[in-house]
Amino acid sequence: MTKVLAVANQKGGVGKTTTSVNLAASLQVTRKRVLLIDMDPQGNATMGSGVNKSELEYSIYDLLVQTSEFDDVVVKPEGADYDLLPANGDLVAAEVELMNVDGREHRLRHIVQKIADRYDYIVIDCPPSLNMITVNALVAATGVLIPMQCEYYALEGLSALMDTIGAIKDRLNPDLRIEGILRTMYDPRNKLTSEVNGQLFDYFGDAVYRTVVPRNVRLAEAPSYGKPVIAYDRQSRGAIAYLALAGEMLRRNDEAGKLASQSP
Repeated sequence: MTKVLAVANQKGGVGKTTTSVNLAASLQVTRKRVLLIDMDPQGNATMGSGVNKSELEYSIYDLLVQTSEFDDVVVKPEGADYDLLPANGDLVAAEVELMNVDGREHRLRHIVQKIADRYDYIVIDCPPSLNMITVNALVAATGVLIPMQCEYYALEGLSALMDTIGAIKDRLNPDLRIEGILRTMYDPRNKLTSEVNGQLFDYFGDAVYRTVVPRNVRLAEAPSYGKPVIAYDRQSRGAIAYLALAGEMLRRNDEAGKLASQSP
């Protein structure tokens, strides 16, 4: 079954796009078939994959407003080996155009359902706000991956996101679940990091990934070269962390599959 992961957090600057791009690349290295969907009008995941957002003929916008087909929009970035549905500023208009459309929250879900059998993993990079674009991503997803920094305000943002996920689950997508919480820009020397770390495990337990993503210069540099960090510097701490995350995710899924097959 295809995993559809919305990488989301209503707080900006926590590493959503970095995680989306580098998780997609790391899963592809494990020989999984991967699609990355850029649902942020800033188009950072598109640019970070080596695709110029200002030169796009088609984008995810065209799919959402149903003026193009999937095969017209999907691209294979030169800087990465996964497939990409790119985005640019046109995506802002999609929210306005969908405002009075019946079933507007399900547009992305219908797109994903049509092509899901082509992929093992579909990773959706969400914008840092709760709007119709984010709602579409959460309705299309089977799980939410939450990147967050271990700082006080991040916990407040996490609380708001949990309320949003609960509302989506109750009204639009009963199968939605927390896939995992990823600690990003991690600095174990920071006292606050340790305190927030403890609170995360107290509240969320096994939902917190054991893998942490450290602050890493190579990870920060890679987007300016239009490459995932694994293609930019595979030996860097950032690349190793995201490969570890992909491995942890695959192990979790294997364990969950075994448990499901054993249940009566």
